[in-house]
Amino acid sequence: MQDSIALVVGIDVGGTKTHLQAYAGDKTVADHVRASRDWRPHHAADAADWLTELIHHALPAGSRPVSVAVGAHACETPRQAELIRGALVARLGGGVPCHVVNDSRLLVPALGLDKGVGLVAGTGSVAVGELPDGTAVQVGGWGAVLGDEGGAAGLVREAVRAVYAAHDRDEQPDELARLLLTAFDAPEVPALGAALEAAQEPSADWGRHGAAVFEAAAAGSAIAREVIAEGGRALAGLVIQLAERGAVTDDIVVAGSVVLNQPVLFTALTDTLATALPGARVHPLRVPPVTGAVRLARLLRQSSPKGL
Repeated sequence: MQDSIALVVGIDVGGTKTHLQAYAGDKTVADHVRASRDWRPHHAADAADWLTELIHHALPAGSRPVSVAVGAHACETPRQAELIRGALVARLGGGVPCHVVNDSRLLVPALGLDKGVGLVAGTGSVAVGELPDGTAVQVGGWGAVLGDEGGAAGLVREAVRAVYAAHDRDEQPDELARLLLTAFDAPEVPALGAALEAAQEPSADWGRHGAAVFEAAAAGSAIAREVIAEGGRALAGLVIQLAERGAVTDDIVVAGSVVLNQPVLFTALTDTLATALPGARVHPLRVPPVTGAVRLARLLRQSSPKGL
């Protein structure tokens, strides 16, 4: 072990994909991406096993982690993060220091900032920030069934609700309804609910049809446009909730394939924030969020006893 290459390891476990990077000094030694399927953050032992297998698979022979920082999708509470962290330390052995946070907490350090809000809208949605004393605060991130407004899965859920409302008003199916029927292979509007309920993994299975909502809006669906606008307002609402709880909101770092790749959603978000929090600066994140995990791993390494 003394002659092995010492690596700092950062991991971003997203709702759809996982990204690991490992560095020896400033040199990239590993850059690995895989699907996040079978990630079970509410079972600490399973989560630690999953992360350990990922690390052993991604790191080259003759290397070892000396610090590991993980940003984990659906890791909502400090207790949950601590359980995963403790189990991961036990599996890696050798006293390797580990740090586990929600994946949205990677955004601020990824931009090189020490404080601010991280807002994610990809498959799901969540916002995290800090109180002036450093206490972490999180809002949203409750999954496709109950939350994730403004994320792909939440947009699809709300689009189906809106299509149902139009059906109850005896309106003919518009482009949004037609595209959702095609996406879910459903024969008629009343069957869309059963199609949602049949999903084994709602976040992933609903979220992959998010493009249908934006396509319908571009084709002229007023219902789709309102669903997207409301999604943007809901994302801004997460940040506003953080501000109301006393979090530092001077800088808001936004990430996620949905919000960054769909200007209409991003504009709805920023327009709402400009009114509610006029002094806040919004920063689209253009580097991989795993960059934040690597920075956290470096800081963890610097604060740990020498010689690990």
